[in-house]
Amino acid sequence: MPAYFIAQINFRDKAGYQKYLEGFDSIFAKFTGEVLLVEDHPIVLEGKYNYDRLVMIKFPDKEELRRWYDSPEYQELAKIRRRASEADIIMVEAEE
Repeated sequence: MPAYFIAQINFRDKAGYQKYLEGFDSIFAKFTGEVLLVEDHPIVLEGKYNYDRLVMIKFPDKEELRRWYDSPEYQELAKIRRRASEADIIMVEAEE
């Protein structure tokens, strides 16, 4: 069953966040995932959207998502992201 990583992000330090992005691809390439979207200007149809960025990544299953997210390489990189931003991050599974 596919698993999705969904992050809603607010920036504290855009230059610092850029350093996170610079290291992202080389780590992510080691895993089986697909970045579906990175959106800085979603259209709000109802309610309020109080984030600077939305990221959605698809993995073949929750085990692969966790293998990437929990990997020592990504967790080291995520320290940079955490210093430069705040995020609400969830994992969901969905049947295709």
